[in-house]
Amino acid sequence: MLAGMARLLVVKATAGADAPERCNQAFNVATTAATAGVDVSLWLTGESTWFALPGRAAEFELPHAAPLPDLIEVLLEAGRITACTQCAARRGIGPGDVLPGIRIAGAAVFVEEIMSEGAQALVY
Repeated sequence: MLAGMARLLVVKATAGADAPERCNQAFNVATTAATAGVDVSLWLTGESTWFALPGRAAEFELPHAAPLPDLIEVLLEAGRITACTQCAARRGIGPGDVLPGIRIAGAAVFVEEIMSEGAQALVY
């Protein structure tokens, strides 16, 4: 459907279990775009940073929503996931703590992504 598009979609998740519907929207939109062939970068910030840790996504439950571990798996295969440096540090999360394939990066990398030619950023 969208495979011919060369645009980057950057999705920033700012909520976790504290706002489950908003959190799920970010993951769902990012995964839907990635499976449609869009280049996707999902950023975990605030409470969503916890989902960078092994096992944490399995604890997330929202009726009528795809399991978060499944969405993360798709994004790690078809896109990329980044945990915010400061958000991770505030939670005591380091590079050796996160799921394989998830990077930790800061605002400069986020700004670089959202300012790239043809990029579209969404914040949930």
